[in-house]
Amino acid sequence: MSLGLAIVGCGKMGRMIAQLAPEYGFEVRAKFNRENNLHDAAIAAESLRGIDAAVEFTTPDAAPDNLRRLALLGVNAICGTTGWYERLPAVKESVLAAGAGLVYGPNFSIGVNVFMQTVAHAACFFAKYPEYEAWGWEIHHAAKRDAPSGTLKRLAEQIRASGYDRSLTLTANRAGAHPGTHEIGFDSVAETITLRHTARSREGFARGALRAARWVAGKQGVFEFREILGELS
Repeated sequence: MSLGLAIVGCGKMGRMIAQLAPEYGFEVRAKFNRENNLHDAAIAAESLRGIDAAVEFTTPDAAPDNLRRLALLGVNAICGTTGWYERLPAVKESVLAAGAGLVYGPNFSIGVNVFMQTVAHAACFFAKYPEYEAWGWEIHHAAKRDAPSGTLKRLAEQIRASGYDRSLTLTANRAGAHPGTHEIGFDSVAETITLRHTARSREGFARGALRAARWVAGKQGVFEFREILGELS
């Protein structure tokens, strides 16, 4: 029997998730966008009847209210929207108080999250050699609002947490329709080491989001995507 899925945000990611949902045992039973969900008005008990999980890919200004509303109505969610994490403590409090479940993350690609672990290991080694300096660079499509992205910021956090405390320059480009490339480099007078992840499409993000939605259905608590990665295989 299929699980009911709600899609909050019907942009390119939302459409990709709708296309792939049946492969993960979901039936899309509700869709919300900026036109029909102004100030989260459409997210109501009647419109969420039969919904087991929701995926939220909207904008930083809309995501916190959407997530609080979903939790209040007993619908567990995953959120791939970035740029709102300063409001995460309040959202987390609301989700926990409602006894609901939430998985959030700057990037739902399995490959990107493994890439983050690889970068962290590399930074741990290069932290011991002062002749190496680091940089981070990314490019995304022109419509992406936050720059640097949540993914590049998280990569920088991973590098710092690994003990690397020297120069780390971050740059971001926004152009065209590029789905996303992230690059981390370590450079010395003698050599350059470059680590890069390139997304060919949004499919990897959508599949990770659907895996997370399947995982969080029926659970309580707030989890970051990278924390549950080992349970999704």
